[in-house]
Amino acid sequence: MRPSKVAITGLPVQFLLAPGPMTLPLRMNLAYELDDPYAVRVSFVYPDTGQTVEWIIGRDLLAAGLAEPAGEGDVRIWPACTAACPAVRIRLSSPAGTALFEAQAEEIAAFLRATEAVVPSGTESRHVDTDALLTHLLAER
Repeated sequence: MRPSKVAITGLPVQFLLAPGPMTLPLRMNLAYELDDPYAVRVSFVYPDTGQTVEWIIGRDLLAAGLAEPAGEGDVRIWPACTAACPAVRIRLSSPAGTALFEAQAEEIAAFLRATEAVVPSGTESRHVDTDALLTHLLAER
């Protein structure tokens, strides 16, 4: 039986503060569920307060950003090479401002490989309950 979700909690990331080389270490949680096969829920956990900020990022966008710059608008992801190891940078923009994070590329890649066991890439549409979605959309009218 296939798993219905994948989660990684406590992944170390750096919040890159501008201007200058200052960083703030944070933790990032990644979650992927069969119920929403196109999306990855990403939450950043701030130290001391435990406060989280959550974003929803397309799984295909996250995967593309490991190899080359990807995304437009609010979410942009690209590979970065750091002294420690290959990394990926995630830039998130909202009306409140812009944040830039850096995570280990291998951790992101391992998470994405695990999501393939839940829903192989290219088969996401088979896992969307279009009848329920249509019912929900029509009920909002």
